[in-house]
Amino acid sequence: MKKILMTIAAAFAAVSMNAQIYAGGGIGFKSVSYDGESKSEFSIAPEVGYTLDENSAIGITLGYTSYQNDDKALSVAPYYRYNFAKFGNVSLFADGTLSFRQYTEKDGNRAENKDLKTNTFGLGVKPGIAVALNDKLSFVTHCGFIGYTNEKTDVDGAKATSTFGLDLNSLNLSFGLYYNF
Repeated sequence: MKKILMTIAAAFAAVSMNAQIYAGGGIGFKSVSYDGESKSEFSIAPEVGYTLDENSAIGITLGYTSYQNDDKALSVAPYYRYNFAKFGNVSLFADGTLSFRQYTEKDGNRAENKDLKTNTFGLGVKPGIAVALNDKLSFVTHCGFIGYTNEKTDVDGAKATSTFGLDLNSLNLSFGLYYNF
C-alpha cells in the first residue's frame, strides 16, 4: 500500500512540475440592423485551463451574452485540448468539448407571461490555432465546430432540434488572448 501511495505521489508531482495554468478568453460586441431596427449585443467568455503536458490541456469556458432587449444567454463548456502539430511558436490544436447554453428571451412566453428559455447541449471538436507571443502571452483562435447539438425550448409540447455536422466557416470564428502563469 505504501508503494502505491508513493507511486501516486510521484506521478502527481511529475505532472505538477510540467503543468501550467492559463487564463484568458474573449469579448465581443456587435450591432445588427434589420428592416430599420437596430439591436446590439455584448458578450464575454472568460476561460481558464491547466496544461497537463506539452500536447494536452484541460479547461473550461464560461460565457455570458447580453442583448439590447434584455434577453441573455449563459454558457459553460469544459474541454480537453490536444496539440497535434507545432511549428515554432505556432500550435495547431483541437478542443474536444461538451457544452451547455441557455438562452433566455425576456417575456418570450406570452401565454404564461414569463421568460422563455431555450437549452442547447453540444458535443464535438473545435479546431484552433495558438501563437505564443512570448513565454506568458498567447493569441488563440478557434474556427468552426464538428459535432452534435441538441436544442429545445422549455415549453410544453416543444420538440428538440438535433444537428450533426461540420461548420468551418468564417461566421464561426473566435479570437482570444491567454496569459500563462
